[in-house]
Amino acid sequence: MNQTIDPKTFGLHPATRIEKTGDTRYTLVIKRKSRLVMKDGHTLLSKAERIRSQIDGATIDVRTTAPVCSKTRAFLKEQGIGIITETP
Repeated sequence: MNQTIDPKTFGLHPATRIEKTGDTRYTLVIKRKSRLVMKDGHTLLSKAERIRSQIDGATIDVRTTAPVCSKTRAFLKEQGIGIITETP
């Protein structure tokens, strides 16, 4: 049931890829090779908060092909954001 969502719906940059994967589950998709570091984690958190502010009870995941820094992984988990890693 992956449905692509227009990021402008949540007031996000048009280059942001968002998929609706459930009733209130949304996935931020990041396809790149460079590592996700803490700065990326803070950016992802702000995007997740924009979605959560408009959808009550929204669950946010991040799907990426890039390696994720262990601190960033822990930070996002603490914020209730799941990480799904894919092989490119």
